[in-house]
Amino acid sequence: MSSSDGGPSSASASASPPRRLVFAFYLTGHGFGHATRAIEVVRHLIAAGHEVHVSTAVPEFVFTAELRSPRVHVRKVLLDCGAVQSDPLTVDPLASLEKYHQTAVVPRESILKTEAEWLGAVKADLVVSDVVPVVCRAAADAGIRSVCIGNFSWDYIYAEYIVAAGYHHRSIVWQIAEDYSHCEILLRLPGYCPMPAFRDVTDVPLVVRGLHKSRSEVRKDLGIAENAKVVIFNFGGQPAGWKLKQEWLPDGWICLVCGASDSQELPPNFIKLAKDTYTPDVMAASDCMLGKVGYGTASEALAYKLPFVFVRRDYFNEEPFLRNLLEHYQNSIEMIRRDFLSGHWKPYLLRALTLQPCYDGPINGGQVAARTLQDIAVGKKCVSDKFNGARRLQDAIVLGYQLQRTPGKDVEIPDWYSLSAPEIGAHPILENIEKEGSAESCCENFEILHGDLQGLTDTMTFFKSLSGLAGSEFKNSEVQSRERTAASVLFDWEREIYIARAPGRLDVMGGIADYSGSLVLQLPLREACHVAIQRNHPSKQKLWKHAQARQLEKEGVVPVVQIVSFGSDLSHRAPTFDMDLSDFMDGDKPISYEKARRFFCQDPSQKWAAYVAGTILILMTELGVQFADSMSILVSSAVPEGKGVSSSASVEVATMSAIAAAYGLNITPRDLALLCQKVENHVVGAPCGVMDQMTSACGEANKLLAMLCQPAEVKELVTIPNHMRFWGLDSGIRHSVGGGDYGSVRIGTYMGRKMIKCAASDIVLVSSASDASARSNDYKENGRDVLSSEASMEYLCNLPPHRYEAAYSKDIPEIITGDAFLEKYGDHNDMVTVIDPKRSYSVKAPTRHPIYENFRVETFKALLTAANTDEQLAALGELMYQCHYSYNACGLGSDGTDRLVNLVQEMQHRKTREDGSPSLFGAKITGGGSGGSVCVIGKNCLESTEEIAEIQQRYKAATGYQPILFDGSSPGAGKFGHLKIRWRRPSSPIA
Repeated sequence: MSSSDGGPSSASASASPPRRLVFAFYLTGHGFGHATRAIEVVRHLIAAGHEVHVSTAVPEFVFTAELRSPRVHVRKVLLDCGAVQSDPLTVDPLASLEKYHQTAVVPRESILKTEAEWLGAVKADLVVSDVVPVVCRAAADAGIRSVCIGNFSWDYIYAEYIVAAGYHHRSIVWQIAEDYSHCEILLRLPGYCPMPAFRDVTDVPLVVRGLHKSRSEVRKDLGIAENAKVVIFNFGGQPAGWKLKQEWLPDGWICLVCGASDSQELPPNFIKLAKDTYTPDVMAASDCMLGKVGYGTASEALAYKLPFVFVRRDYFNEEPFLRNLLEHYQNSIEMIRRDFLSGHWKPYLLRALTLQPCYDGPINGGQVAARTLQDIAVGKKCVSDKFNGARRLQDAIVLGYQLQRTPGKDVEIPDWYSLSAPEIGAHPILENIEKEGSAESCCENFEILHGDLQGLTDTMTFFKSLSGLAGSEFKNSEVQSRERTAASVLFDWEREIYIARAPGRLDVMGGIADYSGSLVLQLPLREACHVAIQRNHPSKQKLWKHAQARQLEKEGVVPVVQIVSFGSDLSHRAPTFDMDLSDFMDGDKPISYEKARRFFCQDPSQKWAAYVAGTILILMTELGVQFADSMSILVSSAVPEGKGVSSSASVEVATMSAIAAAYGLNITPRDLALLCQKVENHVVGAPCGVMDQMTSACGEANKLLAMLCQPAEVKELVTIPNHMRFWGLDSGIRHSVGGGDYGSVRIGTYMGRKMIKCAASDIVLVSSASDASARSNDYKENGRDVLSSEASMEYLCNLPPHRYEAAYSKDIPEIITGDAFLEKYGDHNDMVTVIDPKRSYSVKAPTRHPIYENFRVETFKALLTAANTDEQLAALGELMYQCHYSYNACGLGSDGTDRLVNLVQEMQHRKTREDGSPSLFGAKITGGGSGGSVCVIGKNCLESTEEIAEIQQRYKAATGYQPILFDGSSPGAGKFGHLKIRWRRPSSPIA
């Protein structure tokens, strides 16, 4: 391929190099994709007569096999660790952060000293980094200029890991960004992520390895006929114990396997490629590729117009941007991981042949990058275009967008985010798929057969989204997200669709005391989840192509559930899920919850489907419902995940409500909430209480749901007095009730309950066996009935604080190991948690919390009806502060929520000093704690709203994160009911 057509060339970086230059090229050890593109840049630098020292943890043979020159020197050194994978498709975010800490943070000073000295020793003219952070700082220390090249940077990648798993490692991101700021310029590759840390940016074309052999030559060498269909399996690591099978390929196809081990046995239609096979040649000789999306595979698939069937990876945060690039040029389709692992490949491979890849941009990025590096090394200033500052601002905005995203927005990356230079094959500017027109007019496209919109603007917006799927504007739009493409063929628009809506909730008081039987006060939020469902006879169900193929293999029509989740791609979830309903059956009975949990855990990117499809299994198991029809389900949630506002409960309640409506099941809101709790406890495996589901199902707008969690008794719907108001502020720290802290505190609480019951039982037994004179003081004072009641206590919150302090507090240990507890007390009698014998559990604080929290909630509820005074608000606020610090004592606090509560206190005390009349009076962490949101109480006035805005700004100034504000309320699923709709056919024109 000649350089005249934009392909890789052997031409040097410059026709007449000024002098021999020395480049120190640092390369991350994160996959071979970085190495292959680095090789292409180094090749051109060598051709120009320069010397290159490569420092990397990548094996030396990767370079020496392609770069046979005395001017290339490979030095083995580990300066970053990339991403730690728990399997070939999944990154472990916390392990990645911890390994980076050990690799680059702990020895940082030694690294800086060693690298600065080494750079001086080799007399480097320029440091090039792809994209090792610390070397930019080392270069600056050595007085040498540095340049980065890449499509992502580690501050962006690790920022998401911190949100997901490791907030205590957040200083890593700031250090990486500071290191990158010492870099003179970034050579940015197509398919890039936001990289705001770099001061200056210039864009280069795709870096692609050139071809050595023609298609015919490659096929002849491999003994493959010219007309044979060939797929290259370019996976870079296969699941352990995995066997490829002959029947996985369409008849007559051949699969070329890269990276197979010497011991791996392959079927006759699979060919093992030699380890030194030049992959680009084989790719260009194939009809399609099956693999994982990375820069190397994506760029070469684009360059050689090779249809790419990809399998999604978890927490590979650069992947959505590369997928966008591939999809824009009609170059890829996604294979569901479950189908990949089970060998259900045929429909995807056959569909890949129908793609028409159309990338026609330049692919000489290696040559362009080498020439740019040479110019910078000799002192020439690399000129970036006049929009560089705006680009950097865009990157900063998009980085914030990604980290603060709200599910329910049916975009992957903001519409306006694109490369500024379309001539280099950049991201396209996506068209907005929703045309002008009000939500109200879109509602007119549907006939509402049952129910009422109730004036809810979010429901009108959901109608608008449905209208966009059904209407001609979708079909006429060229660029669509995968989730909307899948959703557009989900429903038969001639048939009825059922819609349910369930809000998130703000935990005003009660929180984690719910599973101990406390009274709780919960406010349904304005933000809600909408679920649309349609049932069809299996023979009439519209199926996605891979589901159709699965049906054909089974030689029969079976009920199928197909689910699309809007906004899923921004949360590292696959946008679709499908399964045969027969997968939920074990003979003539539903499968066990344990089997279901394992089923949904097979593919982490589809684990979210447990919240949706799990409702079906619960209805089958608990109510004996038999589902003979297929189901199509669309989920669109505006309740942010990980904010402690019950996003999961809203999905469960909305889904089950929609299914109940579609199948004519008469389930009361209370019973529905209890069933949804079983979804979370038994199918998802999160040990939550029931208050989230109860609020989502039974709540009413602008009223606090007062519920006694024994197990779920709605005591009252308390109208919020007009003079007060509640807000939620998100700390930006991801919360999960499936996390370790929440579960261990729950275990500690149940341990404390068991200890109290045993202590009470012992007193009763000892006193009964003794004569009256020998009976304990406690027995004399309180009598047998009180102690007997405490010995058989089901809910810890039924123990009054004074009884706890008088009889039991002194004997409850601060901490106990799991094995010590099990040896002395046996089980802790909690069905949804398991004690780890090797772990230590805090007991005293988790035991004390629900006992006092129940008292605080009862007092709070009583005070709501007191006179409208500052004293009333101050007393309510004090109860919230006490709750907050009790959470902290349990180990469920966080820096972010503490900072927000402290800001509320500062605002309150400042106003008290200034004029004696504050507007904000209290705040507390909510829900399961360990991050998430805080609830704030204040006066219902303009001044308090301004102070909330000031808190948001001060928090952002301190942390860089703008808290999401939850303000407003809406009805629960029971009050909303359901909608039954049908697409309204356009009227025929009158002749």
